[in-house]
Amino acid sequence: MAPTLSVVLPVYNERDNLDDLLARLLPNLEEATHGSFEIVFVDDGSQDGSAEILDSFHARDRRVKAIHLSRNFGHQAALQAGLDRATGKSVVMMDADLQDPPEILHQLLERWRQGYDVVYAQRKNRKEGFLKRAGYALFYRTMRAMAEIDIPLDAGDFCLLDRRVVDTLVSLRERNRFLRGLRSWVGFKQIGVEYERESRHAGVPKYTLRKLVRLALSGYIGFSALPLRAAAGLGFLAAATGFALAGWAIVTKILDIASPRGWASTLAVVLFVGGAQLFMLGVIGEYLSRVYDEVRQRPIYIVSSRVGFGETGASTAHLEKQKRA
Repeated sequence: MAPTLSVVLPVYNERDNLDDLLARLLPNLEEATHGSFEIVFVDDGSQDGSAEILDSFHARDRRVKAIHLSRNFGHQAALQAGLDRATGKSVVMMDADLQDPPEILHQLLERWRQGYDVVYAQRKNRKEGFLKRAGYALFYRTMRAMAEIDIPLDAGDFCLLDRRVVDTLVSLRERNRFLRGLRSWVGFKQIGVEYERESRHAGVPKYTLRKLVRLALSGYIGFSALPLRAAAGLGFLAAATGFALAGWAIVTKILDIASPRGWASTLAVVLFVGGAQLFMLGVIGEYLSRVYDEVRQRPIYIVSSRVGFGETGASTAHLEKQKRA
């Protein structure tokens, strides 16, 4: 029989957090599900010995399973690998650095038992630096303003999903994934649960500035066409500015009005128009790169081995889809 709950945790060089994570996770799951659970760790190409620790967890408790990816494919791909293999009637996605506290799992399950299909954890406070908190706050608010769907503020990937929501997300195989956006896009009955986001338990953050920017771009581009539509607005503004300057030059010439003449104004117009064009070409290029990525149809991730699933060996997300079909 399917367990009540599957917990999916992506892992990338988290050996200093894993023992404490499991020590806090197991008793909370035992209490919340009466022992009907599985834990699916996804090793996203770790190089610090995390893979061996995950395998030892399975030797101690058969409900703990591990998926080892062939290299580092990124946080969203690792989460998707866990969703593809989770068998629970409900599935929780959470980070392995203990910033997502296992102690609130019972609150997520309580809302699910009340009939909600998606229960997302909403951060009411973040114990992180000012710049990082400001950056996240700016992203979520601009994302909500730009997106064509309603995306809740300050809600990351930490959430509980009903089985039918998981099956729907698994059926969406787009390459540049932004799961918190897809979670809102699929709909169903959703509710938020507020919590205090802790600081990282040990180690250094694995989401570098570059990775955070890429994730933000996936959100903006994947759920809004506003950047493309802005091209028309910038084009109109540039044309209107040029038309106004031309009219002003004609009027001052006809009426013999003294006016400054020189290269500065011409250069300013050229730089404005050229800068707007280059900026919009960059935006269009971002959309085209994602179209190209989808056309290539490469798998989202590649599995090198699994522990606890009754099978081993190389596999891909594409093969996973064929097996389900």
